[in-house]
Amino acid sequence: MLLGVVSDSHGHVQMTSEAIDMLTALEVEHVIHCGDIGSEAIIPLFEPWPTQFVLGNVDYHEEPLARAIEQTGQTFCGRFGTLELAGRRIAFLHGDDTRRLGETIESGEWDLVCSGHTHVAAVEQYGRTLALNPGAIYRANPHSIAVVELPEVRATIVPL
Repeated sequence: MLLGVVSDSHGHVQMTSEAIDMLTALEVEHVIHCGDIGSEAIIPLFEPWPTQFVLGNVDYHEEPLARAIEQTGQTFCGRFGTLELAGRRIAFLHGDDTRRLGETIESGEWDLVCSGHTHVAAVEQYGRTLALNPGAIYRANPHSIAVVELPEVRATIVPL
């Protein structure tokens, strides 16, 4: 199974559409958005897949975002989400709460912890936990997303 992981779209529809095209080409089956969604206009772009969304530090308008996510049949997770796919336990959050991010990674409870916020892509192994930051769809150089092969938990950063 191939999981798409994105972050920091910041309401930029054109760049997010490029990410959508890449996710489509890669034939992902599920998507996680790690926050800083930025606008309700971003939500419908993810309709081709079951998508989990968490809020980031610039997602000031929580209620309209939550409503848009639920209206498209996607999953709104607030500031912290969890998911089990292909027998793997996954946690995801934006990453601006560095204490919570560190505690989540260090807990050893998760096979995969996904976060964004820094706009810098990173893949790091901590014991049994793979920590993944897909980089950013917008305001990054290069713009990037990530895909994770499950159940292997093998992550690849994909430039846009």
